[in-house]
Amino acid sequence: MAYHLNNSMRQSIFVILLSCCIIVSYKAIAQRDALNMPEHDDKLYYFGITFGTNFSVYRINYTASFANTDTFKRIQPYWLPGFNLGLISNLRLSKFIDLRFVPSLEFSERRLVFEYAIPTDSVSDRTIESIYMHLPVQLKFKSDRIKNFRFYGLVGGKFDYDLAANARSHRQDEFLKVQPIDAGYELGVGFEFFNSNFIFSPEIKLSQGLVNQLFKSPNIPLSNAIQNLYSRSIVISIHLEG
Repeated sequence: MAYHLNNSMRQSIFVILLSCCIIVSYKAIAQRDALNMPEHDDKLYYFGITFGTNFSVYRINYTASFANTDTFKRIQPYWLPGFNLGLISNLRLSKFIDLRFVPSLEFSERRLVFEYAIPTDSVSDRTIESIYMHLPVQLKFKSDRIKNFRFYGLVGGKFDYDLAANARSHRQDEFLKVQPIDAGYELGVGFEFFNSNFIFSPEIKLSQGLVNQLFKSPNIPLSNAIQNLYSRSIVISIHLEG
């Protein structure tokens, strides 16, 4: 089944990107002639903070018997927004490559809508809330600096632990149980705008889980219809680095 971005997600992305463009354009015009932080590229390491919003969804692989089941007619995942807050530590490996560690807390929600075959047209809408200790390690590939501007791409791996998993496991009405541990890869792009005292860096990345999140149990109906459940997030962040 195709995943659909709801209206609130599209509006949130537009507002964030528009705000970033306005801020960045103003900074670039105001400081286009002055070279800010000229010694920064010689630093072996530096630190920063990051905050932003994420949009999360589950990618579902269904069981072979799902089409023939008389329990569920449809199971549809949807994107939901959340937010993240963390720290940045950056180690310079070469002129064009950095190693980054960005530990953060990620508050995310994932929505599932499932329709029962019996009774007809009976629909349930459930949300899974997670609080991840997000531990990504990334390689950052930088372009040449053009005065106070630079473009970069990143690739890396991540390890996530859901701090809310234990609280959910004690609920008796849980319609779906998921594993607390996830790991996967991340791909992204960003921009660096050098100000007089800090670097302003908007970034967007895709975070894809590779660990099956589904906790199989015969007492949970949805786990009989779903074979694999993988996490996926789009994260839009603002980094402030020194």
